[in-house]
Amino acid sequence: MVERIPALRISSFTACSAAGANTRELLAALRDRRSGLSPNNFTGQSLLTWIGRVPGVEESPLPAVMASWESRNNRLAWMGISGDGFYGAVTAARQRYGKDRIALVLGTSTSSMGATEEGYRTLQPDGMFPPHLRAEILHEPHALGDFVQHALELTGISLTVATACSSSAKVFAIAERLLRAGLADAAVVGGVDSLCGSVLFGFNSLELLSPEPCRPFDPARRGLSLGEAAGFALLERDAPSGPWLVGYGESSDAHHMSAPHPEGLGARVAIQDALHRAGLDPEAIDYINMHGTATQKNDETEARVVADLFPFNTRASSTKGWTGHTLGAAGIVEAVVTLLAINSGLVPGTLNSSSIDPAFGPQLRLDNEQADVRFAMSQSFGFGGSNCVLIFGRERPR
Repeated sequence: MVERIPALRISSFTACSAAGANTRELLAALRDRRSGLSPNNFTGQSLLTWIGRVPGVEESPLPAVMASWESRNNRLAWMGISGDGFYGAVTAARQRYGKDRIALVLGTSTSSMGATEEGYRTLQPDGMFPPHLRAEILHEPHALGDFVQHALELTGISLTVATACSSSAKVFAIAERLLRAGLADAAVVGGVDSLCGSVLFGFNSLELLSPEPCRPFDPARRGLSLGEAAGFALLERDAPSGPWLVGYGESSDAHHMSAPHPEGLGARVAIQDALHRAGLDPEAIDYINMHGTATQKNDETEARVVADLFPFNTRASSTKGWTGHTLGAAGIVEAVVTLLAINSGLVPGTLNSSSIDPAFGPQLRLDNEQADVRFAMSQSFGFGGSNCVLIFGRERPR
């Protein structure tokens, strides 16, 4: 049996995705049911699918003092850091705690893989990468963490988490443990993944890409729409305001490289552990942001687990129709959507889907609703069966 954890305040959070450059734009897109998906125009090749591409990345170079970290992924990270006053919030936290006492825990699946692809596409006559791509750190798994740590002027613990689509959900759990162990006084968590050819053609080889905008939980769903995003949150023990991280659960199916356990055993463990750590019963959860990739097996398994564990009046949905599946950034983007539901009372439905598969439970909703959301859950289930579930609250559980 897992033990309850002390809640952590989320004093600042931000997200940049195809649905909006910041949380204000994201909330407006959710409210207006305006998707950020568009026909694939990224690879320059005839790959029939829809993507969630963030506008303006190519036209937004890094500040001159950061030029040595120049890559598309780091540009996207900088756009994320710059939104919603997040950079200023971290600056203030650095002054309170010291730059060596703020941990940095970031999730990513691709890091700067796109920069490495570009290097091979533009090899010089001597076989070298072009000069602007020769920095070794641009081609390492920790490329994102190195850039963000320097951009935020932090010198404390810095970790990169790469557990597929659960990466930037698991960062919350790791940060909580770091703070509870006394290894840090605050933590910046988040995730960034940008579109690149390896991801698009890799998922296409698995026959998981939809030729139309993804339709989560729809009986006619045909696969996922890939996206890109950057998102961050600042965790503190006792900040004066902000929602709370009240629970988390993690598990590993160890069932298959790319398919979930058919009975969702790992997902069940993660959900139940998150509830135990929060000290909450399933009835206390007002909204569940489901992983909802619009693939056949993920949606079937996840819907079954939610139907088994939660009462019929629990609201649940997938927001992939707004942003696409942002891979290593999915956990943080959907955590931000969940936090917005708590703060605004807007419970998003499921975009692009015309109906819910009749085999699924009544928890799944198509339409947006306005509701009082005290506690909400965000679910991230990655390849290899790496699962993470987060519970956020408007208040601490009693």
